[in-house]
Amino acid sequence: MSKRNVLMTAALLAAALSTPIAASAQSTPAAASGAVTAPVELAGVKYDGTAEVAGQRLQLNGAGIRYKAIFKVYTAGLYMNAKATTPEAVLANTGPKRMHIQMLRDIDGEELGKLFTKGMEQNATREEFGRSIVGVLRMSEIFVQKKKLKTGESFGVDYIPGTGTVVFVNGQLIPGEPIKGEDFFNVLLKIWLGKSPADSDLKVALLGGGKAAPVTSNRNAAGSSR
Repeated sequence: MSKRNVLMTAALLAAALSTPIAASAQSTPAAASGAVTAPVELAGVKYDGTAEVAGQRLQLNGAGIRYKAIFKVYTAGLYMNAKATTPEAVLANTGPKRMHIQMLRDIDGEELGKLFTKGMEQNATREEFGRSIVGVLRMSEIFVQKKKLKTGESFGVDYIPGTGTVVFVNGQLIPGEPIKGEDFFNVLLKIWLGKSPADSDLKVALLGGGKAAPVTSNRNAAGSSR
């Protein structure tokens, strides 16, 4: 075989061998490749790139600011075990999840409870809302008892498969039985990810879009109620 033919054969063999390697690299999930989501800072509130729920390491799916008119109300961050860019993908994920909210202004606890209840009712079917009523009432009770959430205070809601939904206020677990079933947590998420979200820009941000970045986010668009 001539030297030219040897070189051509070697080049073709190298190309053939490199193709499946490239395809394999492209199909490797981010978690398997060791990729870590960068932390995000919004209005001075930092959201770590990862969080641990039920012994599993979750990634920050997205974070953003809830506005009412031109006023910043709170920041919100959604953590999941796999990235999701649509509401359907978020709701279909049966793994652990966390929704963390930190207040950027004072708000009456009872008022917040009513707004959340309204948001769930507007975005859920009658059947979904009916199945979630125990959790809806529990959340309202928690906020009524808190009376007021002040600037800088936070609350979080974790979904733990096989256990249910648990609520934290300022990092402290609220005593009582977990809210059973996955329905309630999904109905709660629809406040922000449903067909009538509390803030359309926040919805985009929680799904990993928008301008959420490792720096403070600015916005001048108006929002709605929750």
